[in-house]
Amino acid sequence: MKQLVLEDGTTFVGQGFGSQRETMGEIVFNTGMTGYQEVISDPSYCGQIVTFTYPLVGNYGINRDDFETVDPAILGVVVKEHCEQPSNFRSEESLDEFLKAKRIPGISGIDTRKLTKIIRKYGTMKAMLTSVDRPVNQVLETMEATPLARDQVKQVSTIKPYVVPGRGYRIVLIDFGMKHGILREFTKRNCHVTVVPYHTSAEEIERLRPDGIMLSNGPGDPKDVPESIQTIAKLMGRIPIFGICLGHQLIALASGADTSKMKFGHRGANQPVKDLRTGRTVITSQNHGYAVNTESLTTTNLSLTQVSLNDETVEGLAHESHNVFSVQYHPESSPGPDDTSHLFDEFLERITNEQAKLKEGSSCLNVQI
Repeated sequence: MKQLVLEDGTTFVGQGFGSQRETMGEIVFNTGMTGYQEVISDPSYCGQIVTFTYPLVGNYGINRDDFETVDPAILGVVVKEHCEQPSNFRSEESLDEFLKAKRIPGISGIDTRKLTKIIRKYGTMKAMLTSVDRPVNQVLETMEATPLARDQVKQVSTIKPYVVPGRGYRIVLIDFGMKHGILREFTKRNCHVTVVPYHTSAEEIERLRPDGIMLSNGPGDPKDVPESIQTIAKLMGRIPIFGICLGHQLIALASGADTSKMKFGHRGANQPVKDLRTGRTVITSQNHGYAVNTESLTTTNLSLTQVSLNDETVEGLAHESHNVFSVQYHPESSPGPDDTSHLFDEFLERITNEQAKLKEGSSCLNVQI
């Protein structure tokens, strides 16, 4: 038996599965009905214990195709019921077997509806997955004395640059905790992608002669990577930039806007977003606990392009004078609807237009000479 103890003293007792090790992290919830493999392997969940609101998890097993990273950074899994005997033609192992192999603890058989309502009411908080043999007061003392990590991006970003070759546009992808779905979208479009660590300088990036720069998703508070904010500020206006999730927040900070922590965040594959330019509504996949402050945009050159229909938070930005745009959600849709995968095409179209303008300017200069 295991127990899940929240920092306010609320305790849930259930059956343990996966790894038996003890873990402490930030407790959050995900509302997706499917996609548990992508969620568990999403680097943006680094440092977090994830509660799945859908009551049955693991029924289609784990396969080799749907991973978002090789080594998951999630700290724990909380479910109402986990399926011990999955049934799917792609299944290669059970959820329990996978979590054991990756040393990720899980707990099942608890009231996840009650837990989710607590998080919605009081916000995300510290939680610990541990044995029922450990006294709750001792667990609470440990949590009080142990701060949550603030170096999540450092934990999940690539250590060294690497190349995913292609014959199309040259994209530098700054890895803050990149999902493989982003790479799949670029390779599908035959781009030549160079993935670089989060702390790569603007000068190093420019030496790679990219046609465009992609800022990936990632975990934690965007203000915890000030060096990346400075790099983005230097690159804006020189090379087309597209930001997703954490990349979106970093663009806002680099432009003079502000961000703040949300009460319980957006995590799921059913988040409605309205495009203010077209009036169109799309359903998106999201995973973030911080958001750009709407009022802080008034002193910047950023235009608000998209908003959440659930809480009216900022979902899309575009720079008024630079070739820079961003979205808070995941257009690579892993997991989730593919309503917004066209944004990768828009990014490449922006690169095409930028290069056309440069050629036109060069031709005019030659004529004048």
